[in-house]
Amino acid sequence: MKIYTIGQLSKLTNCKVSTIRYYETIDLLLPANRSLGNQRRYNHEHLERLRFIRHCRDLGFNIDEIKQLTHLQTCVKHSPHEAHSIAQQHLVDVRKKIKQLQALEQELAIMVSCCRQGDPVHCEVLSALNDTV
Repeated sequence: MKIYTIGQLSKLTNCKVSTIRYYETIDLLLPANRSLGNQRRYNHEHLERLRFIRHCRDLGFNIDEIKQLTHLQTCVKHSPHEAHSIAQQHLVDVRKKIKQLQALEQELAIMVSCCRQGDPVHCEVLSALNDTV
């Protein structure tokens, strides 16, 4: 079985060493075994779990959601299909954020376009930021 140092695990998963330690602290990643010199030693299961976590993070899942998803991978009392409802709710949240960002984009586009029409001394962007709704 392949054994990894924390540095190797970090490189293989593109995850900072401090983040790996944090994931261990919050029980998202199982604690590493220790060498005689007390260095962390990780195995293939650690590597796969960290890849799973990283993929979840890349998709925008928060820590609590990831804890639920990792639990569903191994829990025999729950259906793995419960992950569907977690992903479905996350999709609703992402779509809501997209709408908010689109509204923000429109407001900023208007603000920037007004600036082109203003005089060279007075900045319309700063004026628009002073306006409250």
